[in-house]
Amino acid sequence: MFFTRLISGISLVIIALVTILAGNGVLAAILCLISIIAYKELTKACNVHTENKKCNAPEIAGMIMTVVYYVLLIVTLNQGSKDGSGLTRVYPAIMIMIVISLILYLFIYVFTFPAYKAPQIMAAMFSWLYAPVMLSFIYLIREGFIYGNYLVWLVFLCSWGSDTCAYAVGVLFGKHKMTPKLSPKKSVEGAVGGVAGAALLFVLYTHFAVNQYTDATIPLILAAVLGAVGALVSMVGDLAASAIKRDHDIKDYGKLIPGHGGIMDRFDSVIIAAPLIFIGLIVIVSIGKAAL
Repeated sequence: MFFTRLISGISLVIIALVTILAGNGVLAAILCLISIIAYKELTKACNVHTENKKCNAPEIAGMIMTVVYYVLLIVTLNQGSKDGSGLTRVYPAIMIMIVISLILYLFIYVFTFPAYKAPQIMAAMFSWLYAPVMLSFIYLIREGFIYGNYLVWLVFLCSWGSDTCAYAVGVLFGKHKMTPKLSPKKSVEGAVGGVAGAALLFVLYTHFAVNQYTDATIPLILAAVLGAVGALVSMVGDLAASAIKRDHDIKDYGKLIPGHGGIMDRFDSVIIAAPLIFIGLIVIVSIGKAAL
């Protein structure tokens, strides 16, 4: 099992590296595919999926809207890149897509009634916001900021990086359980180690990569704060995904990634970290500390 997880983990890192370095259409296509898989895993876990069908109406609507959503992001950012208004154009586009998706789910609920219960429709909308929309912020960071090819790695530092630090500190010093009913192996000491580790990783990466090789100058104190907050939020994302599994009595979201489970099992913290890092970068830009 250890070597299976290790090989899968290395493969994921290589795929992430190649995809993010390529950026633009390649990154959007891969993220769209990952988002659809994660969406399917969530709808199945939340009982939106009906066992007698491979895909039902709410799931098909969510997958179609995911493709449309990513196409809209590509078009909007590419148009805005000509005059530097990419992110400004994206904000209303995202809100429009969210509203359209809600209306579409309501149409399905009303005109197929009583085929689907209200909890199924609400879970379908929740799943769409949770996976496709939240994951899309990886693309927005990579393509929306001038130095996005450097900044996007902050997402993985505060999710996978903090998780590694938390695991190491937890194994060595963990004594006090953080959420014994939800995740018995996670400790308070591990959480502190994860937050501190992420802050340190952010400082090192910002100093030796972002500030060194770009014209951006992010104050290291802001980098440390962003790393710490990002790590804390990514832990909540990890635990939230675990809580959904506990609520529905399932072990893993899927079997796509050997030794890890499904997309949601591996990207649970990344999903939450991506929008948080995006918000943090926007705040840094808005207070005039760096041109990112």
